[in-house]
Amino acid sequence: MLYSGCMTRFRFFIPLLGFAVALAASAQTAASYKYFRMGSRADKPATTQPGFALMGGGDDLDEAFTWLCKRAGGGDFIVLRAHGDDEYNSYIAGLCKLNSVATVILPDRTAAEDPFVERAIREASGIFIAGGDQANYINFWMGSPVQVALNDAIKRGVPIGGTSAGLAVLGEWVYSAQGDKPEDPDLDSKMALADPYGPRITLVHQFLEIPILKGVITDTHFAKRNRMGRSLVFLARVNEPDGKTPTERPRIREIAIQERAALLVEPDGKATAVGHGDVYFITPPGPAQVLKPGTPLTMRDIAVDKVAPKHRFDLKKWAGDATRYRLSVDAGTVTSSQVGGGIY
Repeated sequence: MLYSGCMTRFRFFIPLLGFAVALAASAQTAASYKYFRMGSRADKPATTQPGFALMGGGDDLDEAFTWLCKRAGGGDFIVLRAHGDDEYNSYIAGLCKLNSVATVILPDRTAAEDPFVERAIREASGIFIAGGDQANYINFWMGSPVQVALNDAIKRGVPIGGTSAGLAVLGEWVYSAQGDKPEDPDLDSKMALADPYGPRITLVHQFLEIPILKGVITDTHFAKRNRMGRSLVFLARVNEPDGKTPTERPRIREIAIQERAALLVEPDGKATAVGHGDVYFITPPGPAQVLKPGTPLTMRDIAVDKVAPKHRFDLKKWAGDATRYRLSVDAGTVTSSQVGGGIY
């Protein structure tokens, strides 16, 4: 079914892939969200199993969605996005046995404050945050009932996943892209390394409260878009000295995921890489040696654990079946300890 604001009347009803699809037109209302639903019109109580699917972007990965769906317990699955359409509904319905699949499009602050949207999230037994522009998620959803409902769902043990921009907002720290303009190219490593305080390097704290991702920032489309350098800048910024001693100051680390890859994380931190690319776990030794506005970054002896598909990593121990190497940044140039000097 499609709601724009509030539904006013049904127009037709047909079966599709074992689900029901109801489409409805609506009168003009103050609300700006759109709601599309496949399957049962009535929500179904479900026993959920918590877990977090971190997806790196690119083509969607069936294995990651199937994992999320199983944890949703056959209940009601919801997709959240700021723009786009309901293409995920038929995709997820074709993979999973669920009572319903719905997409909510929240294009502005008004939509995120609508009581219907908050209820829809609170009644979901599985949640997925789609790709797009994470600046919209931060600008529209942070400080709204959407943020509260998402964090309450995490506390209740509802499984949650995200891809691309949806992954970017899952960590405790978020590269929010709020300094970007529509005409700007992607924030690349060269630009970030040259000036770690450039206006486009915007970071926010604790949009979502996922305990096992505390102390983590994420990045996406990783090797494909050559984002190692910018990720090292993010790490330098979030690990800036804050007046505490090194033993008191928590060290922030990064999980960076390649396209068409995902990390499936249990609440206890045990995680498995799946898909068609690697997952990178990046650990700075402490504060950067040189971190100044308008000055290229210098930060040395950064540990990287690269985990291939079907291999495991324990987030609590920050160790696993990984290839380990080290990186250093000197005046904005990244070098590697790997044979051949590759940074990925």
